[in-house]
Amino acid sequence: MSLDTSVKREMMGHPMGLFILFFTEMWERFSYYGMRGILTLYVAASATAADPGLGWSSKDAIWLYGWYTMFVYVASIPGGWIADKFLGQKKTVLYGGLLLCVGHGVLAIPQDWAFFTGLGLIILGVGGLKPNISTMVGGLYEDGDIRRDSGFTIFYIGINIGAFLASISVGLVAYYYGWHYGFGLAGIGMLLGQAVYIWGQKYLVGIGEFSGGDKVSAAEKEAAKRPLSKIEKDRIIVLLISFLIVIVFWGAFEQAGGLMNLYTDMKIDRNIGLSWMEEIPAAVFQSLNAGYIIIFGTAIGGFWVWWKKKGRESSSLFKMAIGTIIMGLGYVFMMFASKEASSETFGKAAMFWIFLAYLFHTIGELSTSPVSLSFITKLAPLKYASIMMGIYFAATGFGNKLAGSIGESSQLTPYSAEVVYEKDQMIPFMKMDTMKVKNEANKVVQVIDYPINEDKNFEIKSYVYLQGDQIQFTEFQGTRELNAIFKLDEDRKQELKGILAEHNATQETPYHARLVFEKDSDFAKEIENKGDGKNYGVSFVLEEEQSEQEYNTFMWLTIFTVSFGLLLILLIKRLKKLTHGAEDKEVEGLEAEGYEIADTEIKD
Repeated sequence: MSLDTSVKREMMGHPMGLFILFFTEMWERFSYYGMRGILTLYVAASATAADPGLGWSSKDAIWLYGWYTMFVYVASIPGGWIADKFLGQKKTVLYGGLLLCVGHGVLAIPQDWAFFTGLGLIILGVGGLKPNISTMVGGLYEDGDIRRDSGFTIFYIGINIGAFLASISVGLVAYYYGWHYGFGLAGIGMLLGQAVYIWGQKYLVGIGEFSGGDKVSAAEKEAAKRPLSKIEKDRIIVLLISFLIVIVFWGAFEQAGGLMNLYTDMKIDRNIGLSWMEEIPAAVFQSLNAGYIIIFGTAIGGFWVWWKKKGRESSSLFKMAIGTIIMGLGYVFMMFASKEASSETFGKAAMFWIFLAYLFHTIGELSTSPVSLSFITKLAPLKYASIMMGIYFAATGFGNKLAGSIGESSQLTPYSAEVVYEKDQMIPFMKMDTMKVKNEANKVVQVIDYPINEDKNFEIKSYVYLQGDQIQFTEFQGTRELNAIFKLDEDRKQELKGILAEHNATQETPYHARLVFEKDSDFAKEIENKGDGKNYGVSFVLEEEQSEQEYNTFMWLTIFTVSFGLLLILLIKRLKKLTHGAEDKEVEGLEAEGYEIADTEIKD
């Protein structure tokens, strides 16, 4: 491959094009992880707040998160196909970036239609950009260039810098200025990345160009004609097992943006008592994973090199098994957090549990993710190389969907009821609060008032127990009965009775609930309805039931991932036989092509 003078220009011993792609990907990941960090928080936020969210339940928010992250990965398959058959990597990255700019820009519009339209455009944009920009990095180097591995390592650092900065900055902006300002900041990051990519085209001449959809090598033509050998069939079996590992690993790991994010928001004591920041926004904790990778990435890689030099088991399958186990053990700390939060009524857990959980998750990721794609390049038969790569992306997507399903199952379906009290009957049960509202000039101002006068949410903490055959709601740390305020659906009432009876919830040993009162968002939008106290509903879950559900989710995530990893270790010798020595010829220190694909996918 002959490159012109611009492409041959170097910086820090690498082609200038590497740094164009570095900053493009850094800002693309900034936009993606910034938006991802506030996604479920926005969806679950009240639709009648001064900065409204969608007002969905936590269960539904995680459901959406699972489907969205699955489609982001699955879109990489058509994105790669379009590049191979029609446009080439360079143009597909360009058009994918443009779609991302538009998608993030649309998300900044405070309308429901804009939110879902923006998500769809981002899915298409990531599908076009993500699988192809990594291929372009490889195209910067001639075959056999020893700088290739370090080039991909530099590229990978950019990914994590973008993710780290985004989680902090977008999280803070969304917390202090509003959700859509957060989405807008993520979009600005993507615009910067796109500007860098367009400006740097002179350093990418001949890289990722379309070479014709029917142009294949003689080796590929020959491989396509002959049937698979026994060795190739065995290796495909091992690959399919590795895809199962991928699904299990990401199914547990990707609780970060869903269940872990919402749990941090609701059940972790984030108060730090600073004058300029009372508490750390939940979305900021999403930066821990990327920060740990930047800190410990080299050390973990060095450990595996040292481990291999000692002559110990260091195959890709072994690393993936160990990584899955370590990652799963991170949920032990979430079990401790759950126990601490539920040790007192309406309690919260210390934030260091989150720091420890993400540390173990990151160590597990660094042991698993860097080798998974590299493993495909070693074992996939030439005629099925593209198919296997596509299956890998699909497996990653299914892992993300599994994560959403697990997180969704950890959240109870709230009980809902119709409020029957009038406004003047409700006020004695609430306190005046400082709230942000919009004045007649549509500017956000602070007022001190009863929430019902401003159509805002409020909650009443309650004891819940059976008194005879009747469900009794009583004010927490008070004596006033709450039953007359609202009317429960008869079917859910019977369900609640059964749970209270099963757990012997009596006046002496009651259960507890936060009764959340919220005005219907459609009525809240009408000025003439403001402050009338009508069209309110109430929803709640039993605190003890929800805590038990979350604890059990963390426990089973631990048990399953650790057991799965141990089973792989027990089968490692048999599985390695099926690879027929595919990893035996690796040079000392680095896995063949390990950083070329795999490390750039640690933060997909």
